[in-house]
Amino acid sequence: MTVKLRLLSIWTPRRILIRELDRVAALTTGALDGLLRERAPGRRVADIPLGGSLEERRAAMAANQRARVAALVEALGAEEAVRAGREALFPVGERLGREARGRLGVGDGFGDLVRAAKVLYRVLGINFDIAREGPGAGTESEPESEPGATLLVDRCALSEHYTREACLILSAADEGVVRGLNPAMGMEFRERITEGAPKCVAQLRLSGGGGEGR
Repeated sequence: MTVKLRLLSIWTPRRILIRELDRVAALTTGALDGLLRERAPGRRVADIPLGGSLEERRAAMAANQRARVAALVEALGAEEAVRAGREALFPVGERLGREARGRLGVGDGFGDLVRAAKVLYRVLGINFDIAREGPGAGTESEPESEPGATLLVDRCALSEHYTREACLILSAADEGVVRGLNPAMGMEFRERITEGAPKCVAQLRLSGGGGEGR
């Protein structure tokens, strides 16, 4: 684990949070715009400029994403919009994860994955805990000896702004981020706050466990 990763997992400067949030917003809305051009030509969605505080930027990003998802649902129907949206957003998340892996010096250990995920989720106003499974529980073992874990989100600033369909689509980017941070790991959400669950619940597994395009 690098010193940089350890320090940022404890405290991340606000300027870095804003910079990273703006990048996440640009890449995710860009992917949704590309999908609209491909599957629903002629439909245009107005942008809400990102500005102000970190919280205001998050709200603007979520509103822009939600509006694009709504346009996709109107054009394609909810089921196809979610399928196509998840397929488009997973590689965006994977790219963000790979970039963060290099920038933060993320190693192959499970502890590095969790610390890096905490940094990236802090950008989005998301707080989570990890419940470990199997004999390695409570340790930061290497992924080869890590049978699985459950990620539990107890606070998500974006859930206040997302519809069910927006959350289903954008959570594919989260799943992609995990694959990008550690190619040996995958993540799949099973429960979501936007669907009435008290917490978001996702399973972390060794390779093949991600939710690509699902």
